[in-house]
Amino acid sequence: MATARVVGRNVRRLRLGRRLSLGSLAGRAGLAKQTLANLESGEGNPTIETLLAVSRALGVGAASLLTEWGSPVVVRRGADEAWEESTDGRRRRLDDTFGTGQVTAFLVELTGPATARDALAPGTLLHAYVISGRLLAGTVDDQHRLAPGDFIRFPGDVPHVLGATSGVTTVHLVTTVPQVQQFRASSPDPAEDAEREDPAG
Repeated sequence: MATARVVGRNVRRLRLGRRLSLGSLAGRAGLAKQTLANLESGEGNPTIETLLAVSRALGVGAASLLTEWGSPVVVRRGADEAWEESTDGRRRRLDDTFGTGQVTAFLVELTGPATARDALAPGTLLHAYVISGRLLAGTVDDQHRLAPGDFIRFPGDVPHVLGATSGVTTVHLVTTVPQVQQFRASSPDPAEDAEREDPAG
């Protein structure tokens, strides 16, 4: 289940950012260690009670576990993808993103080389579908060359690259920015994050 994978990535990110072991977080949440391990791996279908227990133990709101933050780079090659037939034509699913607050779509013509770009707002994801030309895109540490029909999703909140490798490259580019506030990666006290998240605080 896609949502379960999002939750698993977020729980692991927040747990490691707070320097907690699986056992420590499980104890705080009142869960079995194996239950938490399954949650982080994206297996199963966690109950609302489990999500609330884990979010309280991490000192964040439950919405923070359901929002897609910076995630691994995803590449889908056009030659490997299947189209779905419908009554008015056909369609190809590119990606699913959960908990998005702001979505901006662009049609971009790139002429310059792919140079390193600064990190954008916390939680930003970039989604690029190559229409024509050749593209180099991804994080600085995980770059991919793409051809027409290829799709890539990668974190924009870390240094990244996006540019043409030859001539003019036309790309359908979508940026998504979460609506909920990003949290510091290594808060020494989870209660501090909970206070910053509370709009009434």
